[in-house]
Amino acid sequence: MISYITRRILIALLMLLAASILGYGFMKLAPGDYFDRLKQDSRVSQEYIEKERVKYRLDSPVYVQYLAWLSRFVRGDFGYSFEYKRPVAQLIGDRLINTLILNIAAITLTWLVAIPLGIYAAVHQYRPSDKVLSSISFMGMSLPHFFLALLLLYLFSGELQWLPAGGLKSVDYDQLTVSGKLADLAAHLAIPVAVLVVGALAGLQRIMRGNMLDVLRQQYVTTARAKGLSEHRVIYKHALRNAVNPLITIFGYQFASLFSGAALLEIITSYPGLGFLLFNAVRSKDEFLVMGGFMMGALMLLIGNLLADVLLAVVDPRISYS
Repeated sequence: MISYITRRILIALLMLLAASILGYGFMKLAPGDYFDRLKQDSRVSQEYIEKERVKYRLDSPVYVQYLAWLSRFVRGDFGYSFEYKRPVAQLIGDRLINTLILNIAAITLTWLVAIPLGIYAAVHQYRPSDKVLSSISFMGMSLPHFFLALLLLYLFSGELQWLPAGGLKSVDYDQLTVSGKLADLAAHLAIPVAVLVVGALAGLQRIMRGNMLDVLRQQYVTTARAKGLSEHRVIYKHALRNAVNPLITIFGYQFASLFSGAALLEIITSYPGLGFLLFNAVRSKDEFLVMGGFMMGALMLLIGNLLADVLLAVVDPRISYS
């Protein structure tokens, strides 16, 4: 296992290097840069613009710019944000906690609900409860996130005024008690978490149902029932362990999404997360901030895949990495 992980890490480093080349190259395909926008501002002198371009080597060939960025990146320096006038690492760090709160809450709730519902639907196949769950899942999978977010905002924030219209904290958050702060955070998270859970829950529940049905038809499950084992033991000890294996791969991809954010949802709900930050960075051509977010997403995707492979080996003894 250790040798396998070591090989995967070396391969991941090469893939990360390739991703950085592609990402930087595609970003440079767009005409102009951040300082081209400043030329239209009469308050900014041409001398200042040229000085800044030389400072950040934007006047050099693309490969020189990339090598300069790469040399800083490997030393842990993500660069400087032109738009926000702050180091990229600080900007990402400030928004990282908000994005983690949102995505961890959504993923945790999704898995806690989807797995039992999938098992229940598989065990009660073709019964009314299974048909109701299937209908709800199809509706959840087909409903666009942005439309659901707008609908919930209109209903619960506009008409009923039960929940705040956006953001993460209220104006008087610092004056609240501990329980008041938790309630305030929960109220602000309710709509964005609900939107993320509805879409993910529908797909995960359907996958769990399909996997469970496939396993319940296997010969070893029939044999376990023939031996007189209780249905509860057959389902949760024998069938579930094999049915959950494909979901571990999905968990690896969801682990990567912890740091990527949900840009469109964050924009609609005015949530101060990484997705909203990186969306603005792309619009303003703030290239160091864009590359910082891009590399973080690529790194987390590679880590998520490695984590999924390791978990598969732990859960399923038939899998061996030599």
